[in-house]
Amino acid sequence: MHPAFSVVFFTTATGAGYGLLALLGVLGGLQIIPPDFWLGLIGLGLALGLIAAGLLSSTGHLGRPERAWRAFSQWRSSWLSREGVASVITFIPAGLFGIGWVFLGRTDGWVGIAGILTACCAVVTVCTTGMIYASLKPIAQWHSRFTLPGYLIFSAMTGSVLLNALLQSFDIGSKTLLAACVLLTVIGWGWKLATWRYNDRLEIPTTANTATGLAGGTVRSLEWPHTEENYLLKEMGFRIARKHGARLRQITQALAFALPVLLLAVTFALPWPFAAVPSVLAAIVQFAGMPVERWLFFAEAKHTVTLYYGR
Repeated sequence: MHPAFSVVFFTTATGAGYGLLALLGVLGGLQIIPPDFWLGLIGLGLALGLIAAGLLSSTGHLGRPERAWRAFSQWRSSWLSREGVASVITFIPAGLFGIGWVFLGRTDGWVGIAGILTACCAVVTVCTTGMIYASLKPIAQWHSRFTLPGYLIFSAMTGSVLLNALLQSFDIGSKTLLAACVLLTVIGWGWKLATWRYNDRLEIPTTANTATGLAGGTVRSLEWPHTEENYLLKEMGFRIARKHGARLRQITQALAFALPVLLLAVTFALPWPFAAVPSVLAAIVQFAGMPVERWLFFAEAKHTVTLYYGR
């Protein structure tokens, strides 16, 4: 698939935003973290800002962005439409939770319930995003057991690292959250390696022979149906050189997983305010690495429509 920047940024920003929002909703709603004014303002502002920026950027991939609202009407059959509906619904409890935390200075009672609902809606929205790709049978690299859990794991991973950076900056960080960040990042790393190994060994059963129903030889195209690349090839037939793919995988592992784990490990040994520095750096480095991972997610996927063009 052609990795459009708007879609890459959308999946990166919303994944981190929903992960952070869900953790704030749970930890704030259960009163595990204090209802500090600045923590609520910056934390919820960052989470909702990432989500809003990601949702707005996704319209840049549309030929007619002004018609994006029509996608909401297909929620009965389209995961894309369900994602749009879920993302809008999430803003309702998130808004109530933010009002209670920031303006009323409380996270108990109805505010806590709003926080828990916010977390549930955030998780549902991430699931709908993952299902957009996992439900596409023509793309074998996406239509697998790795796609949906991967979205949830990466959202929790990036969200927890962002939350840890915030809490460490406010001197209310905990060793438990720090350990959870390391664990989630290691799990995300292992899941990504397992996904790559599965995709590299993937044997797609569909060929030009099976598509046409012809046997007794190898079916191939004598000519292209047109002289220039069209939308199908630009969007569905992107090709990446193997050496570039290997280098980008190394960059992904370094920025999204290895360096954050190293920086988070350093945080264990440092007192405040020094512990805030590697925590913030871990969040920045990881957020810089995830777009590379997302780019590969799209670039390495192959649509079976390319068989029509002899690829």
